[in-house]
Amino acid sequence: MKLTSLRLHQIQLPLVSPFTTSFMTETEKDCYLVEAGFDTPNGPVTGWGESVAMVAPLYSAEYMDQGIDLTRRFLAPLLFEVEDLTAETVGWHLRHIIGNPMAKHALEMAVIEAQLKMRGQSFKEYMGGVVDTVPSGVSVGIQDSVEQTVKVIGEYLEEGYSRIKLKIKPGADIEPVAAVRKAFGDDFLFQVDANAAYTLVDANHLKRLDDYGLLLIEQPLGEADIRQHAELAKLMDTPMCLDESIVSAEAAADAISLGATSVINIKPGRVGGYIEAKKIHDLARAHGVAVWHGGMVETGLGRAANAAFATLPGFTLPGDISGSKRFFTEDITEEIVMHDGVVDVPQGPGFGVTIDPAKLEKFTVATHDLTPGK
Repeated sequence: MKLTSLRLHQIQLPLVSPFTTSFMTETEKDCYLVEAGFDTPNGPVTGWGESVAMVAPLYSAEYMDQGIDLTRRFLAPLLFEVEDLTAETVGWHLRHIIGNPMAKHALEMAVIEAQLKMRGQSFKEYMGGVVDTVPSGVSVGIQDSVEQTVKVIGEYLEEGYSRIKLKIKPGADIEPVAAVRKAFGDDFLFQVDANAAYTLVDANHLKRLDDYGLLLIEQPLGEADIRQHAELAKLMDTPMCLDESIVSAEAAADAISLGATSVINIKPGRVGGYIEAKKIHDLARAHGVAVWHGGMVETGLGRAANAAFATLPGFTLPGDISGSKRFFTEDITEEIVMHDGVVDVPQGPGFGVTIDPAKLEKFTVATHDLTPGK
């Protein structure tokens, strides 16, 4: 395939309610989509990708405007020069650009979809998925009160979500967790996510979470604190899960060998794409480490791709693959529906969903057209 054009669509989708983590509150989804045109042996093909970088460098060093600039100035020119571009070689062609996995992921994703459309193949089939539905968990942001936390989680349990994840931070951790367990009992999968809000000094405080039968605690310490996570894991009964620390297969191997994690949250955007994410899945499975699929408040495009990727056999825990209505009143693709605690995996060529041109136009705030030589 030969890349002939790139258009970056900067979009802004309102959220149905504010989503608060330990480091920020989002009221809308700001991201950019990659629309990539290719000449192929079967004629012109278009592939779509989605950047998961946030508007500010708070979850990771990357942010949305940086990804757009990097793509325009450095990444796109490299790919335009390639005569036979494949999904499997995107990472190699971009290898000299340091870091920026989310920008690379968005481009790799578009190449993957074009390649699959050319072949008439689904993403699930390409990745080697083994099921047609995936269990659907929901991520609950930090609420204004303990009572509101209980109310919101109760509503999601009534909807049938198979697992609840609650965001926590210092001052909003033990009390809401205790209240949720008191209100709904121990017969549902419940985990917490700190987004690196604590330090090892908080070990005794975090150990109090052991009383509540949590499925796991996700990324309690800083991204670089793999050794400290290993120390904390020795002190806690609750299984340790890493998210921000796992930036590559090499980082996953280090964390596993040090005993820093017994569960890994795989987010393809965080590690540079689905090809690298598959390596982490395979590595974890070979070492008996559970994996689950994280979420970055993706649109229907990214949500459909994530659902297909989560059909791999190593994904033994429910992921953050909720229905579209969890975050958006209107999406840019067909609605991803959660029913009976699961999400159906789209089966069509590529990612199996279609960008709605009218919705895309409605929510686009800027476009950036890139062509070879410019």
